[in-house]
Amino acid sequence: MTISRLFIANRGEIAVRIIRAARELGIHTIQAYSEGDADMLAVKLADEAICIGPAPSKDSYLDIAKVVAAAKQTKADAVHPGYGFLSESPAFARALAQAGITYVGPTAETIERMGDKVAARQAAEAAGVPVVPGSKGRIGTVDEAAEVAKTVGYPVMIKAAAGGGGRGIRIAADEAELRKLAPQAQAEAQAAFGDGGLYLERAVQSPRHIEVQILGDGETAIHCYERECSLQRRRQKVWEEAGAACLDDETREALCASAVALAQAVNYRGAGTLEYLYDSARNEFYFIEMNTRIQVEHPVTEMVTGVDLVQEMIRVCGGEKLSLTQADITRSGHAIEVRINAEDPLMQFMPWPGKVGAMTLPEGEGVRFDHFLYEGYQIPPFYDSLLGKLIVHAPTRAEAIEKLATALEGLSLEGLKTTAPLHKALAADTGVQAGDFHTQWLEPWLEAGNLTKATTGGAS
Repeated sequence: MTISRLFIANRGEIAVRIIRAARELGIHTIQAYSEGDADMLAVKLADEAICIGPAPSKDSYLDIAKVVAAAKQTKADAVHPGYGFLSESPAFARALAQAGITYVGPTAETIERMGDKVAARQAAEAAGVPVVPGSKGRIGTVDEAAEVAKTVGYPVMIKAAAGGGGRGIRIAADEAELRKLAPQAQAEAQAAFGDGGLYLERAVQSPRHIEVQILGDGETAIHCYERECSLQRRRQKVWEEAGAACLDDETREALCASAVALAQAVNYRGAGTLEYLYDSARNEFYFIEMNTRIQVEHPVTEMVTGVDLVQEMIRVCGGEKLSLTQADITRSGHAIEVRINAEDPLMQFMPWPGKVGAMTLPEGEGVRFDHFLYEGYQIPPFYDSLLGKLIVHAPTRAEAIEKLATALEGLSLEGLKTTAPLHKALAADTGVQAGDFHTQWLEPWLEAGNLTKATTGGAS
């Protein structure tokens, strides 16, 4: 094991999570922070901390030169990028390698290959993994896009070749819409990612979003089963589960095997997630992209498998082989995670970065709350609104939903507006309880006033 001083190039709840995992491994932790994050819990918990610049992300957490310089200054021998920020930047991974510092994640070449959705799709096809019918590569012109769409069949999804988070995506029902929307998608992708490249794929109607957690040591890869993340608002996940109750055992086995095949084909190192669309009407799954980092929703997988994914990625990136074989990975029960954001769901999810007052957190067996809060902490307004993640585990899905509802009642963060009311309403919804939803389900549910009805005592 070559890692003894770990630099954390991230903030918020994931920074706290990494510190705790590293501490259990006996590793010294160094927390990076911006001027806006000087009072952050991770700064207080780490063995040491270093300021990397002003509050804006572009001047601190996203500045590769500053982060690498701080890692060198503190004599770190490894850097964990967390999720978001530089976690999928091949340039960052390369800069660290050139500085002689271990990157806790895959190689820059793997990040580059799997981070470009077109290259990832080609790698998936080469590994025999099913993909959504679409363009063979990047699309150069709108005329070319129109030709591809004729072959693929409408409706089609226009997607940015780089990046994620739902940016640069448009759905066209016909050629006229395609010609109007493609230039918009290109401009948005260029602004968000500095890369206006597009590709096209058939829009799967009412799909479910299923993803497979994999671990690799650069030679061998294994899976830790699947998660379902279909409850989304503006293509951002709000509620995640492990496993996916909509899959039968045969489909689950094929899905997970395909993820391992792709991870092995690219010599994957670290923790990664392969995302799929699942067409329940056809019982078919299609690979859409790979996230070459730890995911926000990784705790649900940890709850059902007992595997500490963060520790395992530190170990393999520190030169060890996987400590587990596929036969060692078993799953037990059902887990659900909900994202608690500093937003008011009754006011169009308006951000609410207030000061944390009295704090009551849910406790008990099978209940976990990953967060970075303490009483008196002022939530900075500069970053993502995620405050923490409430995770529950129970023998069955129905019991997990019941446990989640109880845990949400036991969560109180005075001084803040949070998305907890949304999750209480979802836990009480008969459609959610029946597992009868898909990726386009939540927004119409909100538009129909179901959240308002639930919070005012009306029918949901």
